[in-house]
Amino acid sequence: MKKQQGRLTPNLLAMSIATIAWGTLHASACAQTAGAPADGIQEVIVTAQRTAAPESKTPVALSVLTAKDLDTIGIDQPGALAARLPNTYLENSYDGLRITIRGVSNADVTEKGDPSAAFMVDGVYVARPQSQNVALYDVDRVEVLRGPQGTLYGRNTTAGVVNVITKAPVNRFEGDVNAAVGNWGERKVGAMVNVPVNDVLALRAAAAWNEHDSYLKNGTNTPRGLGLDRADRAARLSAKLALGPRASLLVRYEASRDNSNNDSTVPDSNFYNGIAAGSPVWNGDATDRQLTNRFNPPNTRFEQGYSHKKTSSLSAELNWDLGPATLSWLGAHRSFDHDYLYNFYYRVAPTIALGVRQPFAGNYNQDSHELRLATNGAGPFSAQGGVYWFRERARDTYYFRDLQAVRLPPYYVFGNDPVEARSKAVFGQATVRLADGLRATAGVRYTEDDKSRIGYIGYQRAATYNAATDLRELNAGSISTDKTTWRLGLDYDLLPSTLVYGSIATGYKAGGFNDGCAAGDAKNGIGCPAASALPAASLTYQPETVRAYEAGIKTRFWERRASLNVAVFHYDYRNLQLSNEVVVNGRPRYETTNAGAASIRGLEADGQVLATSADRVTYALTLLDAHYVDYTPDGVHSWSGVKLDRTPARTLSLGWEHRLHLAGGTLAGGVGTRASASYLLNVPQAGLTYRVPGHTESDLHLGWEPDGARWSVLARVRNLENEVRPMTISSAGLAVPTEPRTADVRFDYRF
Repeated sequence: MKKQQGRLTPNLLAMSIATIAWGTLHASACAQTAGAPADGIQEVIVTAQRTAAPESKTPVALSVLTAKDLDTIGIDQPGALAARLPNTYLENSYDGLRITIRGVSNADVTEKGDPSAAFMVDGVYVARPQSQNVALYDVDRVEVLRGPQGTLYGRNTTAGVVNVITKAPVNRFEGDVNAAVGNWGERKVGAMVNVPVNDVLALRAAAAWNEHDSYLKNGTNTPRGLGLDRADRAARLSAKLALGPRASLLVRYEASRDNSNNDSTVPDSNFYNGIAAGSPVWNGDATDRQLTNRFNPPNTRFEQGYSHKKTSSLSAELNWDLGPATLSWLGAHRSFDHDYLYNFYYRVAPTIALGVRQPFAGNYNQDSHELRLATNGAGPFSAQGGVYWFRERARDTYYFRDLQAVRLPPYYVFGNDPVEARSKAVFGQATVRLADGLRATAGVRYTEDDKSRIGYIGYQRAATYNAATDLRELNAGSISTDKTTWRLGLDYDLLPSTLVYGSIATGYKAGGFNDGCAAGDAKNGIGCPAASALPAASLTYQPETVRAYEAGIKTRFWERRASLNVAVFHYDYRNLQLSNEVVVNGRPRYETTNAGAASIRGLEADGQVLATSADRVTYALTLLDAHYVDYTPDGVHSWSGVKLDRTPARTLSLGWEHRLHLAGGTLAGGVGTRASASYLLNVPQAGLTYRVPGHTESDLHLGWEPDGARWSVLARVRNLENEVRPMTISSAGLAVPTEPRTADVRFDYRF
């Protein structure tokens, strides 16, 4: 592979941070003499460090989207968040939510896989990517932490954390109903009501219903409907109980159903030519053609695909103020059931593709508990520490049909029961004031992870196993890993409205195992044939680790009418976990391997300017160099210097919002755009690199609210350019397109 050019140099990073810092400090110093008006940039209180603090005083790279931000842009699923987040991609692939932060991601979304970025709802870790792209409704804010968070959040946070925080009950009566209609058959309804029952109990109920038609077109002259549609509904009931003057209990129960179609892919040839020759080149087809699936399999007839998801969760959070410290407990149980039928485009040779049907049925249950003690007050010393416990148990059965052309039986079956993951940890972090405005932070966490699976791979003549004609071989593995992660940091109030900080942090993602078995192993009467056995080096993969160096500045200036957040970072990755479909002994398997090393470094700058009392400008700039340092995926060809997936060298986001009082009401409108340089989507096992060309993506919104009225109306357009790109591409050639242009009108009534 060719070495990629255009890297950021250490000198460029140093010059960039120095130039920006000098300019903002000069502006900040001038602004201190003028005083800050009360109508400056509103501070957002976040819990990124597990305690409430202003965002501008939190010494980590952090983005926050408030409820107003989400509604204005029209974000009601996590997969739509990334358009407003620096160096962050959240993509709802056919097999679950893929999160990439600063070039770090993971593609193993099977029952044995783990993400590189933790997705959380109200502080509760959600393990399965298939259940992460939930409806966002009655949300207070979304906090996205970039960089390893191994001390306070634990394992599987080498890339960062996405934490969705829903609204809790409050001691006042309020309610809201909303409805939206748009193109592609979009229709949405939402409602919320908050009731203070008495002085000690408040209840809050919220619900959402969302639908739109498929963005894909069937070009095969068959009646089959395709995916990239939406059909989900969800409801949440929350109760907050005051247990005396110093303690409170917050309980949330949520249930959701999602009946969207899982057939949400097209062949990669919809976007690229030259795939058979091993050199994919962007074809520049029109959007309609890129969204049209024209593949008619030569070996089978596809069925109507479907996906049925059922999720429920119960969480409880207890906070008890003991005076000098607060004791907190957060416990949760989540259940997720998933049944689907998927129709695969499966490339078995450079010029040959087969059709594969895959039915799937799975059940996942997870439980977690965290007990934490944190000091109170604003003294020279603060600390927090606790213990954490997590368990997930899964079982699933799925099979692949129509692979007889590659000498597999009519039913190639995988059955797993149980698959278990257990994690326990102890952690602590303390901050001490060294001098006026200067603070030092040190944190450490020790984590133990145990994973195991008992299952089989079946070679069957029919869907039901027949011992007389069918064969089964063991598909089992187990691994135990542990790691101590730590964080050291300094932060300093350079000016009352300017914070500078630096940190060194480590992160860890647990190791795991691949499909297969070890020679001589046997469980549940199923053995491991010698011809199918895998060596230990192939059966398991090692933990992924990172050491991250970061420095930043957060400042408010021009009488707090402008803000700037800057972060520069450098990561050293070891054993980066990469996953894809491979063929082992002539049989398709899903395999995760460790890349030897990767290097990531970059710069992020974002903020906003209140240009006038009616105008707000937002901006974000990123520079990024993320590449493999030591990686030979096929044992022959080095990928040293090749860029990691979804790592454009530059992105620039700009937005403008204007408010106008007119005819007894407020007219508010805005436009935003994000320009991205090109980036790669790689399939290392096949030696393929797909370059996604540079592009822009823009949106518009226009809202009207009469003075003193309880209602408002908002019109939104997303992806004005109406251009689509592949979000993900698998080794089999499956490409998931991004969304085309969408538009809707939303009506709100508050009471």
